[in-house]
Amino acid sequence: MHIHQLRRREFIALLGGAAAWPLGARAQQQATPVIGLLMAASREANLSRLTAFRQGLNETGYVEGLNVAIEYRSADGQYDRLRPLAAELARRHVNVITAIGGIPAALVAKAATTTIPVVFQSGADPVQLGLVASLARPGGNLTGSSNLDVELGPKRLQVLHEVIPTATSIALLVNPANPNTETISKDTLAAARIFGVQLHIMHASADSDLDMVFANLIRLPARGLIIAPDPYFGIRTEQLAALTIRYAVPTIYGYGFPAAGGLMSYGSPLAEQYRLVGNYTGRILKGEKPGDLPVQQSTRVELIINMKTAKVLGLTVPPTLLAIADEVIE
Repeated sequence: MHIHQLRRREFIALLGGAAAWPLGARAQQQATPVIGLLMAASREANLSRLTAFRQGLNETGYVEGLNVAIEYRSADGQYDRLRPLAAELARRHVNVITAIGGIPAALVAKAATTTIPVVFQSGADPVQLGLVASLARPGGNLTGSSNLDVELGPKRLQVLHEVIPTATSIALLVNPANPNTETISKDTLAAARIFGVQLHIMHASADSDLDMVFANLIRLPARGLIIAPDPYFGIRTEQLAALTIRYAVPTIYGYGFPAAGGLMSYGSPLAEQYRLVGNYTGRILKGEKPGDLPVQQSTRVELIINMKTAKVLGLTVPPTLLAIADEVIE
């Protein structure tokens, strides 16, 4: 009788435990941290960057779908969509907002919340932009990584000028919706004066603008083109590369352009930065404060030349330039 009672008690306890399982599982689900990923470009355009981001996240022990959830919000290169998307993530009370896609996404994320930690990736000085108090001690709720992309306008002009030394007229393509446009335009204009080149500044922030830009290039005529770093252009590297070949305009842009068929790129390799952003996101989920994590600065730049495109454009790339290139696509 005693044994029977004991077994009955064990069976009831077991039933009680079984009834509690869904509750326990539910509590566990609720405890899964959520990252709000705010992207200026589309998810498809960010595939390689997202791989690097997840790698950095994995380094801290977080794996998407296992012990962390990611809410993706993409503006598809239309910067006016960023503000409502950031506000939506703030309302969702995500654990961290990670803003990828440069300055526009970073500034909007900062404006959306003073309490949720924000990790950004920026191509300009985050102190100058007002994102953080200082690089070493960001303070506040933001930290991240930055590179030199915005400051490279004069160097891109110099490299392009070496390939087309007789050109007296070069165009600079900028997105007027990007806060970095003024700085890039001013710096590149100053460099153009040094090289004795006339610089035409052209604007594009929609697909219809791009066809008009290239039609105008021929009319000017501009012998070469510099494309300013911008997530909107970043989504369209293949389209831009095809246009530069169709209109026979030697062009230099940022990272990834030659792989898409463009002539040259001079800029920061992005994978390392996105890995750092992922790593910081994970560290914040573990309890570190963004204000205590120094902004990581990437000072590495790479020159990549696509020789197939150079041949199509009938260009002779100086051996001195090929010698210093980090990669030459044959």
